Amino acid sequence: MNEPEGLRLRRLNRPQTIRDEAHEPQDKSTSLNEPPLMTGCYEPNLKLRQAERLFEDLLIGPESLANIGDVLYTGTADGKIVKIEGRNIHVLATLGKPPCGSREHEHTCGRPLGIRVGPNGTLLVADAYLGLFEVNPVTGEVKSLVSTGKMIAGRRLGFVNDLDVTQDGKKVYFTDSSSRWQRRDFMHLIMEATADGRVLEYDTESKEVTVLMENLRFPNGIQLFPDEESVLVAETTMARIRRVHVSGINKGGMYTFIDNLPGFPDNIRRSSSGGYWVSMSAVRPNPGFSMLDFLSQRPWLKKLIFKLFSQDTLLKFVPRYSLVVELQDGGTCVRSFHDPHGMVAAYISEAHEYNGHLYLGSFRSPYLCKLDLSKV
Repeated sequence: MNEPEGLRLRRLNRPQTIRDEAHEPQDKSTSLNEPPLMTGCYEPNLKLRQAERLFEDLLIGPESLANIGDVLYTGTADGKIVKIEGRNIHVLATLGKPPCGSREHEHTCGRPLGIRVGPNGTLLVADAYLGLFEVNPVTGEVKSLVSTGKMIAGRRLGFVNDLDVTQDGKKVYFTDSSSRWQRRDFMHLIMEATADGRVLEYDTESKEVTVLMENLRFPNGIQLFPDEESVLVAETTMARIRRVHVSGINKGGMYTFIDNLPGFPDNIRRSSSGGYWVSMSAVRPNPGFSMLDFLSQRPWLKKLIFKLFSQDTLLKFVPRYSLVVELQDGGTCVRSFHDPHGMVAAYISEAHEYNGHLYLGSFRSPYLCKLDLSKV
């Protein structure tokens, strides 16, 4: 019997959650499914517009956040690790070499992205161009853990993005988003959906780096499960989150945690309720028009567009729609916060929860945002 059209559309459009029954074959397709309808948990609202901007024009691109007590730490677009105490900002460390501040110098200046607090109280930082570092949060002393000059399974690290660390500090898991495109060419990576990203493991005792999963399309944010046997990985250009088993009897397996998200996921962080905050770097409006969805099925058009327009010009075509969602363990959406047109919070890369607030990082905006969760 034919099911009603409306029911069929709702079924096709709903996000697909985790499938833990069997190992999934590697997806070779670059095409996206029709985006889920912006209804239910994804119903548009203005909750992110209640956020407060902090340190406007004093922080450029504070991508990721970590806190030790009331002190916040973040990395900025000019290659610095900064320490935020109250209303004061201090430069804690610089990973690369000046000059800084332009696309041409980014690969030598460095671009700190993911940042975490390790079990020994130091900061672990993933720099897109320079590799993994350990930074003393008091003295600013910098120690290189993994250099991008190192060959890993026959390939250099090309775009180190995010990281997480086990509670005992023995393992650091991190993403290498692409061996073809650097961070400064991220729009090319998004448009081409190149399947050359990896999830890697750094053993802090042996100093060895191993590849846990490869052939991913823009693996971005990474977050350990509580049992530390698997990690969630945002596969940005495919609008989905993967679950990669990094230890235990299922080591080497990969499953889809949630598929067909309403936006392109960036960083993933734990929420106080035991779920996960996922920030969306761009949305896929439905109803509406998504340029990236449209181009995913027209590779010939993508090549033509790259010949005609610069990356900065292309970025202007991406809607400034900010979206943060909270997911439960099974990949089910619990709630979502929106800022259509990015009027207050724009280009969100991470939602870091601390002391009843969400601190919103950005890969591009010149400020942090702070959202009081008791008021939304």
